[in-house]
Amino acid sequence: MKKTGILNAPLNAAIARLGHGHLVAIADCGLPVPDGVQTVDLALVKGIPSFAQVLTAVLADVEVEGAVMAAEAAGTGVERVLADAGLEPETVSHEEFKALLPSVRLIVRTGEATPFANVLLRSGVTF
Repeated sequence: MKKTGILNAPLNAAIARLGHGHLVAIADCGLPVPDGVQTVDLALVKGIPSFAQVLTAVLADVEVEGAVMAAEAAGTGVERVLADAGLEPETVSHEEFKALLPSVRLIVRTGEATPFANVLLRSGVTF
């Protein structure tokens, strides 16, 4: 049995397959998921698990070289969560953010019900 880190088997497997430059979306429960994009749905009920909880767990397992958030999240609790996690995301409009979703490698759907609680993480390398 795995002792630490992400215990969700599908999420663990998807993370293990990430390569340099791949995009991972950590998404609120309302973000539209395009057909054909691998999605791990962790949502249980509104708020569980939270955006912050899932982000923290994913960041512990994934080397991240960049991030993108919707400009509409600027000045909100979402931006504070990202800053507290050490991220300095680029900003694009929410419509541009959604337009990027078909190109992501993985979407992790949370139970978060806060508007614009979404981020794209760009996978880096550890060497």
